[in-house]
Amino acid sequence: MAHKFDDVEVMYTNANPNFHDWWIDFGPSKRILPRGWQRDPDRLALKEDLIWEKDVEIPMRDGVKLYADIFRPAKLDGQKLPALLPWSPYGKTGTVNMSHIGVPKSALSGLEKFEAPDPAEWCPRGYVLVQPDSRGCYNSEGDMVMMGTQEGRDGYDTIEWIAKQEWSNESVALVGNSWLAFTQWFIAAEQPPHLKAIAPWEGIGDFYRESICRGGIPNYTFWDLLTDKLNGRNKREDIVAMIQKHPLMNKYWEDKKPRLQDIKVPMYALASYSSGLHTEGSIRGWKYSSSSEKWLRIHPTQEWFDIYTPEANDDLQRFLDHYLLGRDNGWEVTPKVRVSLLRYNAPSISFRAEDNYPPNRAQYETLYLDAGNGALQSEVASTNASVSYNSTSWQDDGAHFTYKFDRYTELCGFSKAKLFMSCNDLDDMDVYIVIRKLDEDGNALINYNIPFINQKPGTKPADIPSINLYKYVGPTGRLRASKRETAEDPYLTDEMRLRQTPTELWYPHYKSEKIPTGQVVELDIAIWPGGIVFEAGESLRFEVKGHEPIFPEFEPLLQTQETLNVGRHIVHTGPNYCSQIIVPLIRY
Repeated sequence: MAHKFDDVEVMYTNANPNFHDWWIDFGPSKRILPRGWQRDPDRLALKEDLIWEKDVEIPMRDGVKLYADIFRPAKLDGQKLPALLPWSPYGKTGTVNMSHIGVPKSALSGLEKFEAPDPAEWCPRGYVLVQPDSRGCYNSEGDMVMMGTQEGRDGYDTIEWIAKQEWSNESVALVGNSWLAFTQWFIAAEQPPHLKAIAPWEGIGDFYRESICRGGIPNYTFWDLLTDKLNGRNKREDIVAMIQKHPLMNKYWEDKKPRLQDIKVPMYALASYSSGLHTEGSIRGWKYSSSSEKWLRIHPTQEWFDIYTPEANDDLQRFLDHYLLGRDNGWEVTPKVRVSLLRYNAPSISFRAEDNYPPNRAQYETLYLDAGNGALQSEVASTNASVSYNSTSWQDDGAHFTYKFDRYTELCGFSKAKLFMSCNDLDDMDVYIVIRKLDEDGNALINYNIPFINQKPGTKPADIPSINLYKYVGPTGRLRASKRETAEDPYLTDEMRLRQTPTELWYPHYKSEKIPTGQVVELDIAIWPGGIVFEAGESLRFEVKGHEPIFPEFEPLLQTQETLNVGRHIVHTGPNYCSQIIVPLIRY
């Protein structure tokens, strides 16, 4: 295991020794769980007998031993079967109650890894579930790593171990959501010979640029809370200490960017707009991998809610059966891109077949900001103007610019902004932006990620907590002005660059360049992909703020991002300062 990347030494801390998701003691064993077995009375009962091989040892190339729970369909004992591998540090058979996001506790057996397919569902479909505790987690040996190439190598070794088992047909797929999706990029890039397909269902792509320091702004509280709960007997990488000590990009952070160009296996990627973590990575992973056979589905709800629906399970099985069992089931004619669009005040458009993402018919339109009247318009404002906001106050809602649609229009894809800004107080700015939808009366709308039919009876909008799991505001961007440099992404090949859209941006983040007090600076800010329907009379509102514009992923994260105490930010517009946004629109 590498403890240094060039001259960057990796910092470690103790893993959490309190096994909070642990519900059965460690001990290698084999047993049959009979049809009707339930972990708890209110959980899903098994549809048929399962073979449970518990705490099976899996050796890594460096001598470290991982431990896995393996579930097999008893009715197929003795047959060669394909395997599904969900990779994460969340526990081999641990789970959480997801009834709060529309997945009833009775829908899952409790044998599944968190954010992974349920053995109770997939063993009857003819698959083996191999569920390891990754390096350093629970009783697996070694020190815990946080994403990166080490997880890629460990995943490679596990896949090749699976292929040698007597029950294996030598076909393995990677599956799962969030961390389980993110690690698929790293494992697939190692190109294990027996990996036949991957299903990265919503995962970060570039950990530094998309999450812990998105836009160059350290934003680590989420990861501090999450990693503090990761269980193990040894050490774990301290990514919070690392971003505090190394806020600029370096070789350590580059190791947490997967080599998408080396991914060649068939892929079924899933994405949503509602995630505050995964939207960019999910779509870029699909877009810039070298896989010649790949599919993208963008759903309109919350990620956990979608992945456990019967329709999602059936769709995933068609993909896996095709590549792991060689079944001629028509999967290859499934539309390569299926898009959903959010209406906010009406049911979403779901799974419309498209030729690409963004659709090739989308037109990139420039809308200019006018600080004089708060408008977005197709022409540059005739006179220079400016508007300011207090970046340190959560009560200051920032600067707003509005565009009203005269006919039905869809925003679908990546947007970007070019802002001319200054600050008379200090030499840096943290700038946050968001695209919102307004109704005909000018009211800002919220999209509810879990359909009300799946909420508790009688649930009203006011009852829904104001966190991002439940409520989506709109596509966002952010940038620390001192890290505003943009460049061509050096990780993209010439062929990959042909897939870029005019609104995609890449930031090196290797240096910090402060701004003289009061100087106007040009900021190019990437906006994550969005999908919004605007009816005639409805409006798009572009907001510039000094704080996070969306709800936190969960309550403890409210008002926790690290911000610069910079006072008032000024947005400049007009002939001398052509502040603008470029949006991908489909007009009808």
